[in-house]
Amino acid sequence: MGRTYIVEETVGQYLSNIDLQGKSFVSGLLIGQCSSQKDYVILATRTPPKEEQSESPKHSKAKLDNLDEEWATEHANQVSRMLPGGLLLLGVFIITTLEMGNEFQNTLRRLVFAVEKSMNKKRLWNFTEEEVSERVTLHICSSTKKIFCRTYDVLDPKSSAKPADWKYQNGLSASWLSLECTVYINIHVPLSTTSVTYTLEKNTKNGLARWAKQIENGVYLINGQVKDEDGELLEGQKKSSRGNAQATNHSFDVRVLTQLLLNSDHRSTATVQVCSGSVNLKGAVKCRAYIHSNKPKVKDAVQAIKRDILNTVADRCEILFEDLLLNEIPEKKDSEKEFHILPHRVFVPIPGSTVMLCDYKFGDESAEEIRDHFIEMLDHMIQIEDLEIAEEINTAYMSSCMNTEVSLDSTDDEQPKQPIKTTIVLKIQQNIGVIAAFAVAALAAGISFHYFSD
Repeated sequence: MGRTYIVEETVGQYLSNIDLQGKSFVSGLLIGQCSSQKDYVILATRTPPKEEQSESPKHSKAKLDNLDEEWATEHANQVSRMLPGGLLLLGVFIITTLEMGNEFQNTLRRLVFAVEKSMNKKRLWNFTEEEVSERVTLHICSSTKKIFCRTYDVLDPKSSAKPADWKYQNGLSASWLSLECTVYINIHVPLSTTSVTYTLEKNTKNGLARWAKQIENGVYLINGQVKDEDGELLEGQKKSSRGNAQATNHSFDVRVLTQLLLNSDHRSTATVQVCSGSVNLKGAVKCRAYIHSNKPKVKDAVQAIKRDILNTVADRCEILFEDLLLNEIPEKKDSEKEFHILPHRVFVPIPGSTVMLCDYKFGDESAEEIRDHFIEMLDHMIQIEDLEIAEEINTAYMSSCMNTEVSLDSTDDEQPKQPIKTTIVLKIQQNIGVIAAFAVAALAAGISFHYFSD
């Protein structure tokens, strides 16, 4: 028997309202959460059309050769940054005017594998053996209204399609649980000079990988308690008349304790590395994760918040590097140190749900720009007043350079006297040639794709 997908009813309404506008097909992403028993789909978003596609939308035949995998996976990369802990890209959907044959299924299969491969490249964490590795492909025929739901095991390149159930439910994520924490980071990343091709991006990712092990091995206190990982998150909560535990407060406070020293049975060795500089990440990071309310396990909740911590730091570094490349920020001649503020995290609610999605905002970006980016990436209307900017405070280690940091985040000549709340800071001490090397690699990879309309 195949997997079961429990789908928010508004997702079904969204899919049925998509207008092909004379096109042979429209594709997009399915967003939700996996569990051992079933998967939950809470959001769907179509892939924005390319400009050249929107100029000539009409085709007489349904040719899936026009499905641009690279464009679809880049959209997936952008959307993945907007997902808090606990949410994943569960698969892809496609709406066509005609029913298709086996050749069409092969195209869908390639797409779902391409999306997952792209996601794996940027992750600082790995899936566990217990986790579900199946991803879904949903095909809807607009003329017959038939739905074809199949899954593929993305860890098995030879896997074949398996049938799956697609069931709608109203208010699916209206009572999901949230976990929130603030993590203070101080990460030092040396920049290697052993290879010309060893870019800033590669160095930083390697440095973050070492830090990620600390996060993975940390101790997580939920509402001040260490809970049994195999126990239920809602254990001890009052039960409703139906016998289900009901959380009086849908939010849990999480604190992370990381290990400072290795155990005595571990040996550590010092290494000497020739470096051109270093990258320092210091500050406080606001993290959030969401989990379904159907008897959630403690280990699933902890895993969700862990991955949000790792994802948000890695994503902000990537966004900053893209911004440095796009704006070509010149080197400061009077100092070898450069300070750059990483983007703030912005949250926005999903209507009818306790779940919030996120995006990232530089100091000079307006709320209207963030709203437009949400609409473009997720194809859902949001209101500016719903935007919630997570304020993240610099650590004391950066106090001596506070004037430099503030000037990057303020256009006023006169600085305010009250304490200033900003996001975490990236301090780069390096030769500008390293950034130039990264710029060449980034251009080749095409990662400067920030807005589809640019």
